[in-house]
Amino acid sequence: MSALSSSRRLAALGAACDDGGVRSTGIVVRAATPADVGVVIDMIRALAEYENLSEQCAAEAGLLREHMFGSSPSVEVLIAEVDGSAAGFALFFQSYSTFLTRPGLWLEDLFVRPAHRRGGVGNALLARIAQVATHRGCGRVEWSVLDWNQPAIDFYQRVGAHLMDEWTTCRVEGTALAALASGDLLDQPHG
Repeated sequence: MSALSSSRRLAALGAACDDGGVRSTGIVVRAATPADVGVVIDMIRALAEYENLSEQCAAEAGLLREHMFGSSPSVEVLIAEVDGSAAGFALFFQSYSTFLTRPGLWLEDLFVRPAHRRGGVGNALLARIAQVATHRGCGRVEWSVLDWNQPAIDFYQRVGAHLMDEWTTCRVEGTALAALASGDLLDQPHG
């Protein structure tokens, strides 16, 4: 999907609203533009700090811009504004369910600045994600939440999400990813 088609798809979804965004009690949710990349990076860093993961955050504006608006975009971002200022963001991408044989959306990050929490910003972002998903014929929206983040867990359950405790997230990164890609781990006996 090209940067233009991604932006057009989100804009077309918001066309029913006056300004191309979803409004909820003074909150405007709109598709991010290239001019928003710096603000998104700032909020990614604030999210990392909130999650006590700042040392793992290596977010780069140039890479994010390429992944959002380059020749082959891999993510989309929604910005929630209150009184014209960025209050939060949602970063998501398409996934797929073999069991449903339908696409889905994976919500990688949802962040609301502390001053705007409990003011409807999170609800507005999730509602827009749900609109995007239903418009695109997706069967589900999924995301993960840190097990210690009880305020987020409570919020997600209030909006109808169910926790999938039977699933464990797996990750391969860094040198382990390089070793797996090279085939070095394939000859080793199973643990």
